[in-house]
Formats: sequence, structure tokens, C-alpha cells
Amino acid sequence: MAFQIKQLDSNSHSIAKQWDNYVDQHEQGSFFHLSKWQDVIALACGHKGHYIYACDDNSEIVGVLPLVHCKSLLFGNALVSTPFCVYGGAIANNSEILSALEIHAQQLADTLKVDYLELRYQQPREFSAEQQSHWHEKSAHAYFGCDLADTPEEILANVKKKQRAVIRQSKASELDVAFDDNVNRFFNIYSQSVRNLGTPVFSKKYFKLLQQYFPEQCELLTIEKDGEPVSSVMSFYYKQQVLPYYGGGAYQARALKSNDFMYYELMCHASENKHCNYFDFGRSKVDSGAYKYKKHWGMEPKPLHYYYYLVKADAVPNLSPNNPKYQMFIKAWQKLPLAVSQFIGPFLAKNLG
Repeated sequence: MAFQIKQLDSNSHSIAKQWDNYVDQHEQGSFFHLSKWQDVIALACGHKGHYIYACDDNSEIVGVLPLVHCKSLLFGNALVSTPFCVYGGAIANNSEILSALEIHAQQLADTLKVDYLELRYQQPREFSAEQQSHWHEKSAHAYFGCDLADTPEEILANVKKKQRAVIRQSKASELDVAFDDNVNRFFNIYSQSVRNLGTPVFSKKYFKLLQQYFPEQCELLTIEKDGEPVSSVMSFYYKQQVLPYYGGGAYQARALKSNDFMYYELMCHASENKHCNYFDFGRSKVDSGAYKYKKHWGMEPKPLHYYYYLVKADAVPNLSPNNPKYQMFIKAWQKLPLAVSQFIGPFLAKNLG
């Protein structure tokens, strides 16, 4: 099969539409493969996208690979598919096209003189004999998910017994559920949550861009207690799946169990009102607090397979918060006033893909 590899021009709406149609129809096409991520990341973070695709003699797309060049003095110089996203890597009609896209990405990484190229696959990747020696695998994260039942009662029954008791306890707190597009309210809650974890927050502009570029797929849910927001989450909807991607709670969320209530209510809402049949709980670092929390719901972790092609780097990068060299930074960040963390955070978070 004859094909060419080209680079997507974000101003070419017809090709971008064809790209997204291909992702929609491909079994392994995820929300994070969609073309509009290139614009969101460029506008919010200033990172240049190199979205490459393969097309046949009839100009039909037969494979895609979204790539973003992230360059930072603090965190290195990398070509990633895709930063800020759980899943990435190439999808294609066959293994020949898949390999060609990956080899093209390697050549691009060499040309850009990055430290490394990173491809984020959900499933293990079997590289060709020619490629195998060039790639290093790292499975430091796992992803979680579960099928969604048809009714709130069935959804609750499918949750692990101890977590089910926590959800019932949260219902006694007389919490209110609000679906709206108030990104300011969400941002205040989310930035508190990540500050408390010692992590820089993304810019408010980034979340507004996600709303703007994915209006049909992006939704905010906020949990209130006596009119005050205590937990909030930004979720994505794609292929009958709901992905609660950016979520957190204020200080009082722990006592109110409002995060537990929030995710249960989202499950019910996604099933009943959005016709979703799967709850994608995203990735977590293996053995982290978030990893253990998700296991409490009864979801079994599945390893993510991230592959690295080293260019200037001598070893696979370790940007994990568990890295000892970041521990002092994390502890200091947790003590920052919220307003300060909201101001400084975006300058750092844009490079922590």
C-alpha cells in the first residue's frame, strides 16, 4: 500500500476534520488524539505541535500521530504524544503505517535535537525488529475504569463495599449538585486541591480553551454545601465514555466526602443523561494516594505503556513527584498562599506534560 506522511496545518479545517473523523472511527482513537489539542496546547502553553498523518493515493488518511514539542529550562526538551494527556501514540490502518509514523517521529526528534521522544500507548506496543533496539519502555502509571450500569442503584451496587458506605455517608451531608460552565468557580477549587498536593496548577486560560475548543465534550460539575462549592471536576465525553479529568476538592471536602459524592453523581449523570457506558477514571502513579483511592472503588489498575526514544538524554526521564530532587519543592509549594500558587503555577505547569 502506497502512502505519504504529511504534517497537519491547523488552518486546514478540511484536513483537521478528516483527521478527527479518522480518530472517531478508529478502535484505538481516543479523545486525546483529536486535532484541536494542537491549538489548545499552543495557545495555552506556547508549545508547537507537529501533528503528522499518513494518507494514501486517494488522499484518505490512514494513520495519525499527534506530537508536541515541549521545551523548558527546568524540565528539559522533549517531543511528546501527547503532553497533558493520558493516551497518545500513533494509530493507523496497519503495522506498516504505524511503524512509518513512529520512524518519522524519530527523525523529527533527531532534527529538533530534543532530549527524548515520548509516545504514550494504552496497550503494549510490539515494535518491528528494526525499531526495537531504539525504544525504552516505562510503565510507571496505571489507568482505571469500569462499565456503567443503567440505574443509580446498580451503579452503587457495583462499587466496592467500603467505598459504597462512604458514598452513602456523603449523601447524609446534604450536598447539592450543579452542572454549569463556571470555570472560575471550578478553577478556585481545583487550584486549591493541586496546591495542597504540592503541584503547580495550569492556567485558567487553559481550562477556558478546553471549553471553547471542545464545547460538546467538556462539562463542569460542582458539589456545593450550603451554597458554597466544595468539590469540582472538569470531565470529557467521547465514544460513550466519560473521563473525569481535572477534579479536586477544597479543605472541607475530606470531612464531607464530597469528592466521593461527586464521582458517584457523575457516574449516574453520564449513564442517564449522556448515554455513556464506561467511566474512565484516568491515570495515576503506581502506589500513589490517587492510585489507592481508585482501587477502593473496585476498579483494577491496568498498566500504561510509555515508550522513549533517547536523542540527547542518557536515560529515560524521571519527572515523578516521587523523585527525591523534587521533594523540597513540593513541600514549599504546599505552603504557598493560594493566590501566589495560582499566579506562578501556570509558568511551571505548562512544562509538566
